Order: sequence, then structure tokens, then C-alpha cells
Amino acid sequence: MDHPPYQTLPDTLPEDPLPLFASWFAEATSGKMTINPNAFVLATTNDRNEPVVRTVLCKHLNAETGYLVFHTNYKSDKGRQLAKRRRAAAVFYWDWLGRQVRLAGAVLPSPKAESDAYFASRDRDSRIGAWASEQSKPVDSRDEMLAKFAATRERFGADGDVPRPPHWGGFRFWFDMVELWVAGEHRVHDRARWTRAIQGHQDHFHGGPWLGTRLQP
Repeated sequence: MDHPPYQTLPDTLPEDPLPLFASWFAEATSGKMTINPNAFVLATTNDRNEPVVRTVLCKHLNAETGYLVFHTNYKSDKGRQLAKRRRAAAVFYWDWLGRQVRLAGAVLPSPKAESDAYFASRDRDSRIGAWASEQSKPVDSRDEMLAKFAATRERFGADGDVPRPPHWGGFRFWFDMVELWVAGEHRVHDRARWTRAIQGHQDHFHGGPWLGTRLQP
């Protein structure tokens, strides 16, 4: 693949990085350059304070208030880690666009209605899979996992309702740091970081004003 055209961030950085992030996300996900362009790497920490990373899918980006939504089994490793330590970091990297976004912030479970709505939009077998899999727990073989899936499918019947499991749902990842990076010629990339304070409780945050600065690459 040819290198994407070299770009720069605006000479005068925007006060709010989220509209630019949203435009990048929309461009990345509107084409057919790759499978799952909404994928990002999510970092959490375990009980030994060690970093743990995996790839998840962004299902919604709210650029007005500054959060994204992803979904998982709340009993999975990442679900349990986020229940104890409500902080995460993330990276989107769109190689074909020469762009990267780094994020950090607080994570809270999504409202139940939001999780219900997304779960209902999934295909039926994916909903059954959410019931069948005890995510992150050991299994003796692939055949055992397939047998669990088949038994769960039989339990729900050919056309029975498949509601959202109580242990499965969304997380809202609220940003208090956003870093935008674009590839530059001779590896003189263009990079800027914005930070803000976020406050809130229960299931909602609100953010203060952003403070941005350009960084050396």
C-alpha cells in the first residue's frame, strides 16, 4: 500500500479535540480499507498493578460530551478490572490514513437501557453466544465450548426470545486526555495532547474545558 498523504494538525489547535477526533472516526469507518476500523486497543490494570491490553470495538462515539461505548461480559477479565479500577487507556491506529488517537479516562457501566438496545440489535446467535460463554474462564477444548453453545441454543429454542444476560453490557469510557497524531514526512510527525477535568457520579460525567498543547514527535 502506498503511504497516505502527509498531513498536519491545524496550525492553531482547536479548543476542543473531539470534533476532529469524530471526523477522523467517521472517515475511517465510512470506507472499506480494513475489517473493523472501529477497533481499538484497551488497556486496564490487574490486581498486581500490571497493564493488561486487548482489542475491542467502539460501538458509539459521543463527541458532544466526550465518551465512547464498548460492550463486554462484565465477569470477564476487563469487566472485573474495570469494576475495581475505573480507569483505562486506549489507542486507535488507522495506518491507511496515517492517524493515531490516544485516550485516557474514567470508565462506568452504560445505562441498562443502552445495553439492552445494543444487545437486541445483535444477530441471534451472537446473543446466544453471550449466554454460552463464561468469558476469560478456562475451557478444556474447543469442542466443549461448541457443545455449550449448542446446548444454550437448544435451551432458547428455535425462535425464543434471547434477552440480555445481566452479566453482559456496555461501558462508557469518558475521556480526560485525548492525543491526536498524524504521520509526517521524514518521521517528523505532528502531535498534540488535550487534557481536562471530568466530574460526576453514578452513571454520568461532565467535563471541564480542554487544555491543548503541541508535542514533539
